[in-house]
Amino acid sequence: MIAIGGAIGTGLFLGAGGNLAKAGPALAFAYAVCGVFAFFVVRALGELVVHRPSSGSFVSYAREFLGERGAFVAGWMYVLNWSTAGMADITAVALYVHYWSMFTSVPQWVLAAIALAIVLTVNLISVKTFGEMEFWFAIVKVAALVLFLLIGIFFLVTGKPVDGNEPGFTLISDHGGFFPLGVLPVVLITQTVVFAYAAVEMVGVTAGETEDPEKLVPKAVNSIMWRVGIFYVGSVVMLTLLLPWTAYSADESPFVTVLSKIGVPSAGGIMNLVVLTAAMSSLNSGLYTTGRILRSMAMAGSAPSFTARMSGSHVPYGGILLTATAALFGVALNAWLPEDAFAIVTNISSLGVISTWCMIMLCHLVFVRRAREGVVRRPAFRLWASPWIELTTIAFLLAVVVMMWFDKDGAGRDTVLMLIPIAVCLTIGWYAVRGRVHRIASESEAPPVDPLQ
Repeated sequence: MIAIGGAIGTGLFLGAGGNLAKAGPALAFAYAVCGVFAFFVVRALGELVVHRPSSGSFVSYAREFLGERGAFVAGWMYVLNWSTAGMADITAVALYVHYWSMFTSVPQWVLAAIALAIVLTVNLISVKTFGEMEFWFAIVKVAALVLFLLIGIFFLVTGKPVDGNEPGFTLISDHGGFFPLGVLPVVLITQTVVFAYAAVEMVGVTAGETEDPEKLVPKAVNSIMWRVGIFYVGSVVMLTLLLPWTAYSADESPFVTVLSKIGVPSAGGIMNLVVLTAAMSSLNSGLYTTGRILRSMAMAGSAPSFTARMSGSHVPYGGILLTATAALFGVALNAWLPEDAFAIVTNISSLGVISTWCMIMLCHLVFVRRAREGVVRRPAFRLWASPWIELTTIAFLLAVVVMMWFDKDGAGRDTVLMLIPIAVCLTIGWYAVRGRVHRIASESEAPPVDPLQ
């Protein structure tokens, strides 16, 4: 439920509106394709988790299969991912709250700061409290999507008009078809679609704090992907069958757009409250994950020592506070560029997602090679067709980066150029900590594993 809660969040509830405006109904195709590759990634990670559960997740596996330098890069790119995703989430919260007229006059950055403060407080209470809250957050989001799909089916079956439009496939055919703006816009939005699927890898992080990961992880991995796939693809298809794709925009959740026009009193406000919860939940999940990842890195010497600190309730508050501090830049960004804040941070976050997924597939490649050499033993739950699935997935993810470069009208090219300062910072950071990392590694033959129990 934590992985579902993280994945079904801002990327769908807010990002789908802008993507529909850019690509039309073909957005459903983009979600389907990216969903397949997301499933390959989480299936590979699931095999690694069953092999050796660890709350350090793929950073721990990067250390085992790619060495300390690989773990350093994997960890900090993931922190970058969730720090910027946190900025996107607090930006989304501010946009959602502005839906209600009483908050319109409140500056966007103030609302973003309040959202960050609330979620940070919740995350620092305890692991058990966080898990319970995140479970119910996920239930609310899933229930809302199911209800939306049921409402959509009702309008499709009865033929009742939505904002003067008769629902059905004619809304697609009468407005340019499935690819109204051509194939290129669909290709160019792929990076934001990948961002929408970020968090499915959380199943690997939470496994270190479950009682029976060998039993629960395979079940979770398989259920996560078909549910997320149905909700993403199914919801986008339903959106295009209820209103023309031209009715959606990046300024409002597409679900709020639809429900505001169906004539049900307060339907838009209720759905806006749900998507507000979704954004808060996604931020909550991000703080949870990076707290654990940073603790694992700190134990290996590749992150500041204070990020290894634990509270009496077993919360790695040092790492959580560091991520929250980074998310504060999102508050500043909302004050400086309120119109572009969401697009900027989602593009940067997508680089972290792509890096993380590539690292997971590289770890799995090395794992399978060592299994063939007889060094390790593969579990019964595994990714099929290795190494072809891993290589195809990595090629797809690198192609997404190339596509971002050709997105001249958006922030894609600027995002790719961000790789240069990121690479410089990672290089400087590695040379700054490598002595400590190698010293800690030499003191223990086994890689540091922190089950947080």
